[in-house]
Amino acid sequence: MDDKQIIELYWERNTLAIDRTIEKYGNYCSAIARNILGSEEDAEECVNDTWLGAWNSIPPKRPEHLPGFLGKLTRYKAIDRLRAQNREKRGGGNVELALDEIAEIVPAGVSPEQNLLDLELVQAINRFLAELPKEARMIFMLRYWFFADITEIAVRFGFSYSKVKSILHRTRSKLRLFLQKENLL
Repeated sequence: MDDKQIIELYWERNTLAIDRTIEKYGNYCSAIARNILGSEEDAEECVNDTWLGAWNSIPPKRPEHLPGFLGKLTRYKAIDRLRAQNREKRGGGNVELALDEIAEIVPAGVSPEQNLLDLELVQAINRFLAELPKEARMIFMLRYWFFADITEIAVRFGFSYSKVKSILHRTRSKLRLFLQKENLL
């Protein structure tokens, strides 16, 4: 079943929408949640929250890109869960470290007035990523979208840990310059 058909099921309030979404995007959303939370049980609960969030969001929203919509929803749910856990037991971890690395470049907006700037920022980051070489783009996305551990990225690409850190550092520096040129930083 294609994404448009799945979205139509949501609009019809047909519960098959969730079943089809799980079949098609369950592994994808689970991988995102697992990378952020580091726990299979927490990831499973988070993904269930994602399905509920999708059910409650569609309608009125009609996502143009269903996997992106679900991935973003999963990330938000997982980060919220992680922050709640970290409030209980201060510690940190891979996600907090990745968020700290990029926070000085891309601050999180919390006010409604920030929404327009957030949209401009997302569009600018997408343009920046499109200009990157494929390898650097994939490493950046693995780290800051999927919150993959640097060691995991190094193994995946056959690089040393320090080479991945160096690529990430250079990419963040380029992003900072790009956003300054775009007057978004």
